[in-house]
Amino acid sequence: MTARHEEIADELRQAIDREEYTVGSLLPAETDLAARYGVSRGTVRQAVAALTAEGLIGSRQGARRVVLASRRSQSFAELRSFAQWANAMGREATGHVVSQEYHPATKEDAVRLQLSAGTPVLHVLRVRGLDGEPVLLERTVYADWISPAVESIEADCASVTQRLYEDTGLVFAYGEHVIDAVSAGAQDADLLGIRRTSPLLRVRRVTTTREGRPVEWSDDRYRSDAVSFSVHNSIDNNALARKTAD
Repeated sequence: MTARHEEIADELRQAIDREEYTVGSLLPAETDLAARYGVSRGTVRQAVAALTAEGLIGSRQGARRVVLASRRSQSFAELRSFAQWANAMGREATGHVVSQEYHPATKEDAVRLQLSAGTPVLHVLRVRGLDGEPVLLERTVYADWISPAVESIEADCASVTQRLYEDTGLVFAYGEHVIDAVSAGAQDADLLGIRRTSPLLRVRRVTTTREGRPVEWSDDRYRSDAVSFSVHNSIDNNALARKTAD
């Protein structure tokens, strides 16, 4: 039987997802929540503590809790694949390869993947979804040494990261991300089911092994109405660096 504080925590998570409590807004006071759910303030504190541990809400001593993120927020505090992130928030990740073909490495590919220009590399265009709803386009270029393993994966595989680990033992260990905003082009709009010129959150990333060997670089474009990004930092640890736009 599910404990009462876990049920309350789940109801609050769902309310945050529905934006009944938007990012930046205050949760009701403990006394109000206790009255609403017919429980003690101690039970409410247990529920709130779970959301705090998940990074959904934050608090200062003597102040009410503030909503920091919904479960559709992607945090960069740790490196997780799209499927791992979706599964962590109780959603189903889907994927479908639109196109997959080899091209000679361009100068940009060569720099990002530390290869010689002209080396055959695998270009993959993939649509990713949450619960069947398209939310992300991945335009990924894979290094030559891992391309054959990627090429053999079925087109509707939900997690390429997990499959590569199962098939080859590869662990995606480090990632560098550059985030900006772009307008949806014709292909973006068609594949994501949105209007052309709609705003998209773009993440350009390079992912490497533990030894620093580049595995892939990608231009990922998220629907801005479906996914947001969060970075939790402190005076001692800041995972986010500000840069001027290129």
